[in-house]
Amino acid sequence: MYSVLIIDDEEDILDVLSDVIKSWGYLPIVARDGQDALQKYQEMPVDLVLSDIKMPKMDGISLLERIKKLDKKAVIILLTGYPSIESAVQAMRNGAFDYLTKPVNLDELKVKIERGLERMRLTRSLAFLKGINWSLIISIPIWLILGIILAKML
Repeated sequence: MYSVLIIDDEEDILDVLSDVIKSWGYLPIVARDGQDALQKYQEMPVDLVLSDIKMPKMDGISLLERIKKLDKKAVIILLTGYPSIESAVQAMRNGAFDYLTKPVNLDELKVKIERGLERMRLTRSLAFLKGINWSLIISIPIWLILGIILAKML
């Protein structure tokens, strides 16, 4: 089951998004501000982050920057009730996967989450395959040398 960290300072929105995310088959992890979210991100595995932009203590853009310093491949979708071209550009420039306005269209949100999780899966698979490639590159010469030694012994 994939986990989605949901951050919003509005209790009603947090409750609704948590229930919806759960109904889609994901594990919701909730945080009420950016600092709480950053702590939870570091303590438990998170597959996708869904964060409001305007929050006390630490806003969504600052949270995005901090998470990206921890994990450049993190998939983060930002939500805002106060959309502007500047905030959208800043979010995308800082590595947000997507940017949605409130009130959120749940069908659109579901599609964005599915695409974000697909990107996360592909990124992890690619990293795994690169690791296997390096293992093969390193192990082939060893097996080749052992084969030559064994051939000469026979």
